[in-house]
Amino acid sequence: MAYDTDNVFAQILEGKMPAHKVFENEHTFAFMDIMPVSVGHTLIIPKAEAENIFDLENEPGSEVFKTTKKIAHAIQASLKPTGLILTQLNGTDAGQTVFHYHMHIIPVYEKMPLRMHGKEVEDSDALAKTAKTIEQAVKDMDSG
Repeated sequence: MAYDTDNVFAQILEGKMPAHKVFENEHTFAFMDIMPVSVGHTLIIPKAEAENIFDLENEPGSEVFKTTKKIAHAIQASLKPTGLILTQLNGTDAGQTVFHYHMHIIPVYEKMPLRMHGKEVEDSDALAKTAKTIEQAVKDMDSG
């Protein structure tokens, strides 16, 4: 399958679709998942066109990893989860629903069960608040 330049993440990168941004640099964009598994569920995407890991060049992949690590640290510092799940899906049979490479950071909290992904859209105000919390933690880490 050829990369679909009209997929929802490509539209977010072009500013055609809204997103609750957590972090952006010249190579990557991190934002809140609108159907989160837990509070703080964040997606990291490359600005390069790649449907899955098989299409992703090494340099954009390296940049996604660097941003994933940065955001994971910010989530740990600001939201205080007791664990983190990092996941990345490739292909329909693996559960991929948006065909632009992306990494999930899913915070895990003691005594807070994970929700089913893709079942319920989160309140926009709640997503915006969490995005600001994580974004501030990134800024604090970068300045300190």
